[in-house]
This record gives sequence, structure tokens and C-alpha cells, in this order.
Amino acid sequence: MSRSSMVVSPDYGALHGHSIHFYHLTIRVFGSTFVAIFFCVALASDPPDFENYMSVVSWAFRGFLPAASFGLVIYYYCVHYTLNHLSAQIEKTVLWLGGCWLGASSNFTFEKLPIQRMTPHDLQQPGAILTLVTIVLIIFLITIFQAWTFRIEGRMPRYLTFYACIGLLILALTTIPYTNVRIHHYILALILLPGTTLQTRPSLFYQGLLVGLFINGIARWGFDSILQTPRELYGDDYNSAIPQIVVSSVNSSINSIAISWNHTKSGFDGISVLINDVERFRAPEAQSIDSFNWTRLKVAEPEYFRFAYVKYGNLGGVSIGKFTKPGIWGSDGVWVPPEPEAAG
Repeated sequence: MSRSSMVVSPDYGALHGHSIHFYHLTIRVFGSTFVAIFFCVALASDPPDFENYMSVVSWAFRGFLPAASFGLVIYYYCVHYTLNHLSAQIEKTVLWLGGCWLGASSNFTFEKLPIQRMTPHDLQQPGAILTLVTIVLIIFLITIFQAWTFRIEGRMPRYLTFYACIGLLILALTTIPYTNVRIHHYILALILLPGTTLQTRPSLFYQGLLVGLFINGIARWGFDSILQTPRELYGDDYNSAIPQIVVSSVNSSINSIAISWNHTKSGFDGISVLINDVERFRAPEAQSIDSFNWTRLKVAEPEYFRFAYVKYGNLGGVSIGKFTKPGIWGSDGVWVPPEPEAAG
């Protein structure tokens, strides 16, 4: 047979085997990462606040199987499209895996954000509106870039349909009376993950971050409902109790003020003090402190004080309750106490 008559055809069996090898390798890496990070969060970095550690272990194993089931769905419909056949190992390690740990450590990386429950109460917290506007702007810019990339790949109509259905479903849920729609961060991750099924560097980071947020949400809080009653959402006391503040003395000559509180409500460990929306004092754990002294930073300017109860977890972590309305220490040295606020 002459050389010109030879036709080289692809070895489809070898290509299929190569594809299966990549698939198995990717799912093994994802599975081992998912399991390791889940138990790291549930048992060490952000465990639930139980009375003893064995209850934490029980909680972790109780939540693992349903979380793993969701993890398989996340892999099949999202992660598989992004990581399979991707040979950029440095990008996968730094962006995807690094983003995953960043999201899973959200109790450290996002703890200071004043928006935790995305409720009307949260929007009244100092700095909440600015934080919300910043987050919405960032998500909007990311959405524009992702949509543009999906359009290039020809997948835009499918994802527009998907997110339109999600939006309609959420709107329908808001019409159910006597309940509040709560988009927990594990639900937010599930909603946004399909929008990261692209093999681009930003998508690697976004997807890893969202997978980490999902793991943290389930390992720490479990599968809370998207619909919650006001009592479930706010709690009986956590967001209704506010400190009763007393100003014991104001020394105008040295621009100092002494603030005290009568007692710490049962179930809490102390108070947090915001001055001009910056936390300047937090009662140390296991110490009985009932006063706080402050010296004015700028003599000619008024300062605004807010107060909230603090609770420390049995196994670490801290929770801060509802802040009072601002008390004003005027530039003339006159103290105007926070306006009274009804509980609830």
C-alpha cells in the first residue's frame, strides 16, 4: 500500500479512555477536597455552638450524607464542566482550591460584614447600606462578564431561562403569608454556581468560593429552610434584647466620658460598643466588666455611640446582637442617650 493511500483515523477507544481517566481523576480530587473541608469546618474552624464536643461530632456526621449528596449534584452539573480536561494545575490550585478555602472560612473572612441575615433589621446596622451596595455592584459586574462569556459560547439562552425561573420562584415564595424568605449562603451558592461553569480564571475562583460557602453553610448551620417565621429568623431574645446604657460621668476638661450598664442580660457575656460605626470595645470573654471609658478623638466633632450584647460560643466564635439607636456625645459635651426602642 502506498504512503499516499494510508488514512490515519483517530483511536476513539483511546480518546474515550483518556476522557474517563480525566473524569475519575477530577471527581476523586473534588470528593476528597469536599470531605476534608466539610469536616474541618464542622469539627474545627467553625463548629456549631453545642455544650460538648461529642454533640458537635454527632452533628457533623448527621449532616455529612445529605451534604455529600448535594456535593455530587454540584460536581455533575457545575464543577465537572469547569475542572474536567483542564490541565492548568497552578490556576486550579491557587484560584479554585484557594477560593474554596476562602469561602469555607467565611466565619473569618466575612465575619466583620454587618449584613448576616439579609433582613430589614440587618439593613439598619451601621455600614450595612454601604456594604450591601458594594456587594450588589460587585455581583453585577461579575454577572455582566459571565453573561458575556456565556454569549460567546452560545449558552446564554439556557442560563437566562434558568435564572428567570429562579427569580419567579423566589417572587412566588415572598407571597406566602406570615413567613420571610431567607436566602442562606448555602442557597445563594447553589443559585450562583451554574453561572460559573466556564473554563476561565475568574470562573475558577468564583466556583471555588461558592463551593466553600456551601460547605461552610451546611457544616455550620445545616439545611435551614428558605422560608422562616419571624421567630425562627430573629430568635426569641438574640435580636430583641438591647443594653440599657447609663452615662456615669462626662469630663469636659479632658474630653472623656464614662459609660456603664446595669447588668448583662442572661444568655449574653457582655456588650460591644461602636463609636462612629467602628467597634472600639468588646467585653472580653469570661470577664465581668460593666463600664467603659472613652476619650474623644476630635474635640470639635460629635461622636455617635451604639451598643449591643455579645455572646461567646462554647467552642469558640462570637455573636453580636442588635445594636441600639445612636447615642450622641455632642461637641459641647452634652450626652444625648439612645432613643428607646421596642423589643422585637
